Amino acid sequence: MATMADVARDAGVSVATVSHVLNGTRPVLPHTRQAVLDAIERLGYTPNSLARSLVTARTRSIGLAVSAISNPYFTEILQGVEAAALEHGYGLLIADPHDDPEHERKAVQLLHERRVDGMIVAPSAEPQALLAYLRRHSVPTVFLDRLVEDAGPLFDQVCAESAEPTTRLVTHLAELGHRRIGLVAGRAGLSTTRERITGYRHGLAHAGLAHDERLVVHGDSESAGAERATDGLLSLAAPPTALVTANNAMTIGALRSLRAHGLSVPDDIALCCFDDFAWADLFTPRLTAIAQPSREIGARAVQVLLDRLAEPDRPARTVRLDCAFVHRTSCGCPEQPPAKGTVP
Repeated sequence: MATMADVARDAGVSVATVSHVLNGTRPVLPHTRQAVLDAIERLGYTPNSLARSLVTARTRSIGLAVSAISNPYFTEILQGVEAAALEHGYGLLIADPHDDPEHERKAVQLLHERRVDGMIVAPSAEPQALLAYLRRHSVPTVFLDRLVEDAGPLFDQVCAESAEPTTRLVTHLAELGHRRIGLVAGRAGLSTTRERITGYRHGLAHAGLAHDERLVVHGDSESAGAERATDGLLSLAAPPTALVTANNAMTIGALRSLRAHGLSVPDDIALCCFDDFAWADLFTPRLTAIAQPSREIGARAVQVLLDRLAEPDRPARTVRLDCAFVHRTSCGCPEQPPAKGTVP
């Protein structure tokens, strides 16, 4: 079995240089780094991760705590996190907190006990126990997707814009002539829910429409809850003529409710949704949506965490990424011609 000394001889460098390349403990010239990596490949050298972690006090692993991993949005975030972690030589340990505050704290504690170097967490609506644990143990952490208002100076945060894109959906529906626009909002207490409700209200104000509290219902960020919430909207004496759903799972629930009530989109009711997903383009009609840069969110969270590990005392930062408006036909607009240079 090849040793580090064998790699150093083959690459024509010192054992210390090989160690720096493997552990990232000192900058190494690109051509020297490549020579070491080529020697590792030729010799089939496998670093002793346990021994390396004892020397560096680092395991080169990241803990990821994200609920609803089966949701396409979070699946793509996971792919972004994994790809970025692997690119920087880090492994990934994953836990699902199930959006439950107590389970969340236990999941994070379990990851911490596995000696991860830092964590990326999509916090629940009640993250007090989580914050207390992370602060008590000084765990380098990046909050993902959902912001924590009282996170303080210890934690970085990465998310997409939520308010302005929701405003754009509401404004678009108002421009099409809709005056009663309903919102199927997410789980109460989440920053994404608060911000999308704010964006909804801004959209109404921009269009000169009055805010009717009866037109805002909570679908608890999942399909079944959104189906029940949409049922409630449709039972109003004056139901909405258009809907905005605040995430992809709730879009599915809303569509189930509309179908059960015999309503056709967009002929009977227009629909716009927050979150684009792989099969949104396959629905009939095709779904007008806000597309979040999910993989980029995951990759950026890794980079922000690595920056924190490299400079533990750096000021905390919140990174917000822009979303894209994907204009299709569920809003009631005719089919859009493909952009120049694209394949229809």
